[in-house]
Amino acid sequence: MSPRQTCLACLDREPPALFEAALWIAAEHDPALQPLQLLGALASLQHQVSAGLPQLPAKELAQPLLRRLSELGFQEDSSSPLRPQAALLHQVLQRRRGQPLSLALLALELARRLEIPLQGVNFPGHFLLRVPGADHLLDPCGGRRLYPRDCRELLSRHLGSKVELSASHLQGCTATDMLQRLSRNLRQLHLLAEDYLAALKDAERVLQLGTPTVTDHLARAELYQRLECPHAERFDLEHALLLCDDPAQRMLLGERLRQLSATPALH
Repeated sequence: MSPRQTCLACLDREPPALFEAALWIAAEHDPALQPLQLLGALASLQHQVSAGLPQLPAKELAQPLLRRLSELGFQEDSSSPLRPQAALLHQVLQRRRGQPLSLALLALELARRLEIPLQGVNFPGHFLLRVPGADHLLDPCGGRRLYPRDCRELLSRHLGSKVELSASHLQGCTATDMLQRLSRNLRQLHLLAEDYLAALKDAERVLQLGTPTVTDHLARAELYQRLECPHAERFDLEHALLLCDDPAQRMLLGERLRQLSATPALH
């Protein structure tokens, strides 16, 4: 099977093999990567983490786990501009730097192996973690506890003060949700790096993993535009138009489609 097919097969397992699936996403961009070998090598990191954890009940070990990872050098990547290596898991493991979601995926895998209850929270702008039943969330970058007030501040920082915190922002998410978000992150990072073919792989995966949004179709349409593929660009613009319920945006999409029809196709 191809890396993409293997990634999707990992999600069909019960429970889903989330971390392995994320490694197969990385393998799409690095043919030399051997995900199964890397999974085996993770045992060494598991031992380092486990050796530094306090003697507490498993449900109280999530925050110490995150703090232990921080002590071992796993930090949020503060590079500017951010590069795809901040989201490709094998490079995150090597560099010990990554986006919050990438660090969370590592923490979730170690928590699974150590039987520590922990789940992902698809919080806007900054992926978070939680212990089921806890009254707070956890920042995967160091383990800071986040209560509702902290979450409101974080939401305002990323989306503006007009956006109100809702219960949907604080709910746990599925393995598929996390991989779709990882794919969106990679799509954007590869676009910023002007690696349009790599970004196209990520854009296609986003659409495969779950229900696409208007933004997802527009993102792939932009890539097809840069790659001078007008027929494929039209496909995504038409699907974006079908999904769009904003009258002003529908008007802009309609005009863009008319302009595309008036442009001679390249052969």
